[in-house]
Amino acid sequence: MKLGWTRAAVVLAGVIGAAGAAQADRIKNPTAVFSGLDKITGRIVSFEVGIDETVQFGALQMTPRVCFTKPPTEAPNTTSFVEVDEPGPDGQNKRVFSGWLFAASPGLHGLEHPVYDIWLVDCKGGTEVIAEPKEMPEELPPIQDSARAPSDTGRPGDIMAPTGGATAPRPPAVQTAPLRQPTRRQAPAAPIINTDR
Repeated sequence: MKLGWTRAAVVLAGVIGAAGAAQADRIKNPTAVFSGLDKITGRIVSFEVGIDETVQFGALQMTPRVCFTKPPTEAPNTTSFVEVDEPGPDGQNKRVFSGWLFAASPGLHGLEHPVYDIWLVDCKGGTEVIAEPKEMPEELPPIQDSARAPSDTGRPGDIMAPTGGATAPRPPAVQTAPLRQPTRRQAPAAPIINTDR
């Protein structure tokens, strides 16, 4: 019976862990909102860019590929995948950034450029909900019965149950001498001092 309770506890823990790791669906938005800083002039500009549309900010050309938000009932998590190119002296564009921008953490995976900073502010206009795959709890391996057939050999480190119908004889009892309490000697009576004079 103990084995059944153990298995039930393991399965319950797996279900609770999977429920806590479940992700909410995300919303795909057609427009991304960015802010950009020109470090030379100190001017900050906010601008909106359509998905797969290329805009020029200073010398940089940026193209957002996707912009995702979470539903209003969830914790905000606004992300966008952006590609940023800079024209080189030979006329060829050089990719200076390609990656995810996070509105909640602008410094995380941000664009590192000596003249310009660009960060994601928000996404807007989205109505298309993309269902994210839910994490399935891991399949637990079947629990094997602890009783083995007598022909089964154990592995190193296993605790083996006795085989056969007979149990091993008990070791003989060890006889010990009774414990004696130490004898206490009484101290000689202290002399009485007579103070009557």
